[in-house]
Amino acid sequence: QVQLVESGGGSVQAGGSLRLSCAASGYRVSWYCMAWFRQAPGKDYEKIAQIEGPEKTTYADSVRGRFTISKDPAKTALFLQMNSLKPNDTAMYYCAADTACGDALLFYTYRGQGTQVTVSS
Repeated sequence: QVQLVESGGGSVQAGGSLRLSCAASGYRVSWYCMAWFRQAPGKDYEKIAQIEGPEKTTYADSVRGRFTISKDPAKTALFLQMNSLKPNDTAMYYCAADTACGDALLFYTYRGQGTQVTVSS
């Protein structure tokens, strides 16, 4: 069974950077749509970045210009480069993948367990 595993989270000061990774374990799969979601304490899940097909990317307004989503199809790995981090970026970050794109995390058949990002002021 395919599983997605996130890594790269941690604690950083405001203005700093982190790079999240999402790797697939199990067997080699190539998905049409891969995305990053996050959930801050007491808030709903927020879709922050999506990569559709080989390179079509979209971003939430809250991260556009600061975060960059990319993938390595050969390794079925997904990345999220996060720059100029702010305290309100503090959240659990999840990767997700499927054969189509959706707005909700639960839409995606394959979802990781999350990695925590904490940004201090």
